[in-house]
Amino acid sequence: MSTGASTGTSTEVPEVGTIDMRLEVVTLPVSDVDRAKSFYQGLGWRLDADLVFGDDVRGVQLTPPHSGCSVSFGKGLTTAEPGSAQRLELVVSDIDAARDDLISRGVEVSEPFHRDGANLLPGPDPERRSYLTYASFSDPDGNGWLLQEVRERLPGRKWEDDMDVASLADLLRETAERHDRFEKAAPPHDWWDWYAAYMDARQGGSTPDGASAAADRYMAEVKDVVASDAP
Repeated sequence: MSTGASTGTSTEVPEVGTIDMRLEVVTLPVSDVDRAKSFYQGLGWRLDADLVFGDDVRGVQLTPPHSGCSVSFGKGLTTAEPGSAQRLELVVSDIDAARDDLISRGVEVSEPFHRDGANLLPGPDPERRSYLTYASFSDPDGNGWLLQEVRERLPGRKWEDDMDVASLADLLRETAERHDRFEKAAPPHDWWDWYAAYMDARQGGSTPDGASAAADRYMAEVKDVVASDAP
């Protein structure tokens, strides 16, 4: 293994890992749990959980719309000082629309600013390039958030889907077989809705039974299609 002459550190670039490790929750330090919960719900974020464990631990989790990562806060979760979390980035495709939405919800949001080399300048990036335009806001404790406008991601910034054609065909076959039970027990519906929910659950790690249950719930809760007992 070669090393850097001056630093003694490796100059080799490690291979990208193959084990899925999804960053799904970031813990925020807050001083008032109910105030923080009300603030983040006011942003339109989905409330996933509000759990109490005895007198010393409470955990609240919320997820921004269509985000793969949630935030949690509460009592007994972290020793960090309230408001010490900074530069938490929320990627948006249209920073003007995102600002308007937050302002309509009563949030104080900065004017857009952009990066020019080492400098931060007022206004959006003149060429409206991805990654360079921002706006900022804070929660009641002072935890700081950045809106970052990304209209098109740079090459290599998306994980490639490694499911080959044969694997996708197998999953489609399995989905069709599983859907047969629902189709016979449910009123007329668009089969692709059930397929999408089932395949999403399977690709997320659910078992076939778990994916079937997830697809059934999706149809009932989102599409108002409820199946009777399977024949």
